[in-house]
Amino acid sequence: MSEQLFTRSAGLHSAHDASALAPARKSFRATQFEAREEAILDATNRLLSGRGYELMSMDDIAAEVGIAKGSLYKHFASKDALAVAVMLRLLRRTSEALDALPESLPAVDQLRALLEWVLRERLAGGVPHLPSTSAAVREALTRSPEYVDLLITVSERIGVLIRQAREDGAIAMRFREEFLLYHFYARSCDPTLDFLRESGALNDDEIVTHMTAATFEGLAP
Repeated sequence: MSEQLFTRSAGLHSAHDASALAPARKSFRATQFEAREEAILDATNRLLSGRGYELMSMDDIAAEVGIAKGSLYKHFASKDALAVAVMLRLLRRTSEALDALPESLPAVDQLRALLEWVLRERLAGGVPHLPSTSAAVREALTRSPEYVDLLITVSERIGVLIRQAREDGAIAMRFREEFLLYHFYARSCDPTLDFLRESGALNDDEIVTHMTAATFEGLAP
């Protein structure tokens, strides 16, 4: 009898421990709130591509999402807060893209793959260029510790790849690491992509191929 009680008690404790370890399920309201927030950020990306930060208003964003302006303010207190959220999401996705790079690839090939990913994200409308186009946005971003910390982390990870690629002889040692890091960022938001796409001279795959090759191989024959 005591063995049965012990077994039953152990089973109850085990079930209790398992339930304690299981992640709590999100409520429908929480899931809906997160989905709406993603829709807001997607809409903001689209409007930024078409109008730019200065001409975009909270009214525009609410209309694009199909919600009341008051509902929009439940998610983001201001246009600056929205801009920070958009850039934070981009940095998180960039960090995830870095995580997905095969460690077996040489450093220069990882850099090439990352640039290709960024260019394709731009072609899909997923990369806003806020810091380079608005002083107000740059100021808002510098006031966000989360953004600054994540930017430093991502930059350091890219810097490690650049350093390794130089040591491997895949990038000329005459270029300083600081220059190479900013050069990489500049290529990721190069307006050449927009000009080529608007002209229809090249398709998306050709744009990515040409821009990546020019970055890592140069223009010499």
